[in-house]
Amino acid sequence: MLNFLRTIHTIDAHTGGEPLRILISGMPAVPGKNILEKRAWLKEHRDDLRQFLMNEPRGHADMYGAYLLPPTTPGADFGVIFIHNEGYSDMCGHGIIALGKVLVEMGYVERTSPTTRIGFDAPAGFIEAHVEWDGTRAGAVTFRNVPAFIFMRDLEVETPSFGRLVGDIVFGGAFYYYIDGKQAGLEIRPELVRSLIQLGAETKAAVKERIQIRHPIEPGLDTLYGTIIDGPPNRPGVDQSNVCIFADREVDRSPTGTGTSGRAAQLYLRGRLPLNQSYINGSIVGSSFAVRVIEAVKVGAFDGAITEVTGSAHISGFNQWVLEDSDPFPTGFFFR
Repeated sequence: MLNFLRTIHTIDAHTGGEPLRILISGMPAVPGKNILEKRAWLKEHRDDLRQFLMNEPRGHADMYGAYLLPPTTPGADFGVIFIHNEGYSDMCGHGIIALGKVLVEMGYVERTSPTTRIGFDAPAGFIEAHVEWDGTRAGAVTFRNVPAFIFMRDLEVETPSFGRLVGDIVFGGAFYYYIDGKQAGLEIRPELVRSLIQLGAETKAAVKERIQIRHPIEPGLDTLYGTIIDGPPNRPGVDQSNVCIFADREVDRSPTGTGTSGRAAQLYLRGRLPLNQSYINGSIVGSSFAVRVIEAVKVGAFDGAITEVTGSAHISGFNQWVLEDSDPFPTGFFFR
């Protein structure tokens, strides 16, 4: 007779090709007064759950997921913690878009037309999403992000394979190093993904070696999450294409929600994108997000911007995951 040590249910979705595995049952009680404290507790005490869902043989090296929790601030409907192959994210735009789609499509929130509002407590701060609802189906999702800002401009780094490169460190819900791929002779094309991964990994390591990142308000957000490589449009209808290499060499299939937010703020603060003008950011697989800067703000001593990002998600599966008592890989394994 089979004996299962763990049974977990998830809804799987994707936003522009990037997966999101949403845990809907099997979550332990998580102590903490706010989302950062809850994330710290999970990291210390229940990281086996993240590994179980993200690692092979149930996940893969580029898997991504989310835990839904009770809200911790007024105005929020849910708390959310995002997980990936290396650990935990500060924010995730593609994840917010997928969550909005799933929560409205499945009737987990009270639905209103033409849009349904959902508030999320994320580690980076409060996120407000609006999901199109026509009475039958959930459509595009727009979220208002936490303030974005340029932390450091024109930072030069030396890489083993690509030589000297220049880029900006920008916070768009997470910290990224933004570079133009043409410096390394690369464009945003699927057949170049191995070289793009190498570029992302080398630049991330070089930046971390040179710079100590400090968020001006919240010290829990001081991590360089990855590198965003920009390039010319790889299909009609987009203003640029980009790819995000984050965590442990993970490749975002979507245009990256926080990355798109940071890119719009970067362009706006450098005088290259007007207020309220839509900008279309394309991904390595051909999907796209729309973004606009809606307000100028201050983030500590930094000039910053509030952005709104719009994208679409699709449900891809309803899954029950189990751990048999004789399974030799209870937390799975990371294999690339």
